[in-house]
Amino acid sequence: MFLMTFEAYEAVVDESGYEARGRERQALSLGIDRLERIQNGRFSFEDLVESLLYVRRLWTIFIEDLAHPENGLPDKLRADIISIGLWVVKEADRLREERSNDVVQLIEINRLIRDAL
Repeated sequence: MFLMTFEAYEAVVDESGYEARGRERQALSLGIDRLERIQNGRFSFEDLVESLLYVRRLWTIFIEDLAHPENGLPDKLRADIISIGLWVVKEADRLREERSNDVVQLIEINRLIRDAL
């Protein structure tokens, strides 16, 4: 499901503003860098919390934008990406609350979305 969603997203964003996609790519890259530091064990507890909150806030912004009626993406695609975003938020919370210690899937999903932009 994720791959089809990303391909559809890629096709639609080709028609939207290059500058906006660049900002989204930059924001996702920063989140990925922070998640990779967690994966590699190079972080303090404060860095862990700040990194996961950054990813959570970023995806909350994406979800809010996708939920806005004036968002130009097709409804099904918006719903699929919102579902992915909700999963990202939930997984970031699980990591922050130490109910999980596997950050790999979070990194992979963020990379897939970033690379689709």
